[in-house]
Amino acid sequence: MATLKVPAHVPAPSEDAEQLRKAFEGWGTNEQLIIDILAHRNAAQRNLIRKTYREAYGEDLLKSLDEELSSDFERAVVLFTLDSAERDAFLAHEATKRFTSSHWVLMEIACTRSSHELFNVRKAYHDLYKKSLEEDVAHHTKGDYRKLLVPLVSAFRYQGEEVNMTLARSEAKILREKISDKQYSDEEVIRIVTTRSKAQLNATLNHYNTAFGNAINKDLKADPEDEFLKLLRAAIKCLTVPEKYFEKVLRQAINKLGTDEWALTRVVATRAEVDMVRIKEEYQRRNSVTLEKAIAGDTSGDYEKMLLALIGAGDV
Repeated sequence: MATLKVPAHVPAPSEDAEQLRKAFEGWGTNEQLIIDILAHRNAAQRNLIRKTYREAYGEDLLKSLDEELSSDFERAVVLFTLDSAERDAFLAHEATKRFTSSHWVLMEIACTRSSHELFNVRKAYHDLYKKSLEEDVAHHTKGDYRKLLVPLVSAFRYQGEEVNMTLARSEAKILREKISDKQYSDEEVIRIVTTRSKAQLNATLNHYNTAFGNAINKDLKADPEDEFLKLLRAAIKCLTVPEKYFEKVLRQAINKLGTDEWALTRVVATRAEVDMVRIKEEYQRRNSVTLEKAIAGDTSGDYEKMLLALIGAGDV
């Protein structure tokens, strides 16, 4: 369910490539032209533009963008222009680096992508970095984080809707016992969260709620300051109600003292063609203000224009 607005008549990739080249030439870069083209083409069209651009000018479009643009606007344009698997591989690689490390980004990619999408991320990671995503995550994490994150990024969950209710009841009981004993990183908890299909997990967690009178994430708030528990709760949210997770990331990014542009850019660029409609609805329901208004009030210039174009604001 995408909000990205693609024009009824889309110019040929060669025409778009030529216009982008023109946008880079002369005394100043034509940022608006870049937004008008790249923010209004779908993934397949953007891939064709990149291919055509390379053939015509002997240079990767991403390299040209990197040279011509700067700061948050550049990051938003480049991330969105990337193929989705490449983009996730890039974000995951960044998340394993010392100064940009983030357990949250790794968890987010592992839990909100489909099995085939995550498989393609792992393949793209191999191609780009000549290593596996799993080995980098294992190398750059430790303790309970490693126990949770390595199987999450390695998963290939069943995607169907079939559910085993007997299993849901028994695994809800296991989860309840482990959580009651504060064994949050027990191998059984990790096994259930990292291997079960999203439909099966939903059934298990619904039974947990009904049988024990509390949503599992409420019971996992026993120690609100425990960082591992925060990550585990977020993983469960990503697997079951991703729009609620992304709404919270956006709310925190925008409401921070000083906007968290990296989080804001990441969510907009990665969800624009996926579930942005649901995220926007959730944002308005939770904050009584539209996401468009919140972004416009917290950003400016070409960066603001790019983000608003990607979330499908107004008549862009």
